[in-house]
Amino acid sequence: MKRLAYAGGIVGIILFLLVWLNLQSDFINTLDQLASSWFKDNAVLGVFHYIGEPAFVVVVVALLMLFLWLKRDYRAMLFVLLANAGGMVANQGFKFLIARPRPERLEQLTSFSFPSGHSMGGIIYLFTLAYVFSHYTTSQKRAYIVWLGAAVLSLLIGLSRIAESRHFGSDVIGGFSLGFAWFMLSVFWYEYRERVIKRQ
Repeated sequence: MKRLAYAGGIVGIILFLLVWLNLQSDFINTLDQLASSWFKDNAVLGVFHYIGEPAFVVVVVALLMLFLWLKRDYRAMLFVLLANAGGMVANQGFKFLIARPRPERLEQLTSFSFPSGHSMGGIIYLFTLAYVFSHYTTSQKRAYIVWLGAAVLSLLIGLSRIAESRHFGSDVIGGFSLGFAWFMLSVFWYEYRERVIKRQ
């Protein structure tokens, strides 16, 4: 299962690069138009952007860090920080590098569009929560349920950005793919450090 997840991380970075390099292509343009026609102005989906708001994410991550601190799991705290803070920096770096304008709408956000920060940050913090939870639960069934919930909520956060015309569909795909790749890179570092310490 872990090998499959690591392979997914590699696929994620490849998909991100493919979307990035083809942002001006007819295929991506058609994809964005389809996504907009399917999800634009969907009020139900729009609600889910709140759980991807940076302020909300910071609070959740801070509570997770507090929990790990009480457990004296300092290495996991560093993992959570690397995944989430590092992912935020990576997202902003790519946004400024690529400098893709957002969809046209009144009172649009002034930051760049690709990759979607909500989509990337959402998948990172929700998967981080699921990963930590799976380490602290003895029930594999509960762990699967939490992972499924994290995946569904991540998807809904991404779709909310299309529903509100804050992002193109390709922005959301880029955010998901880069976010998962970054998350798996953080997991690789964490598990590598765990193996090294156990051998000492």
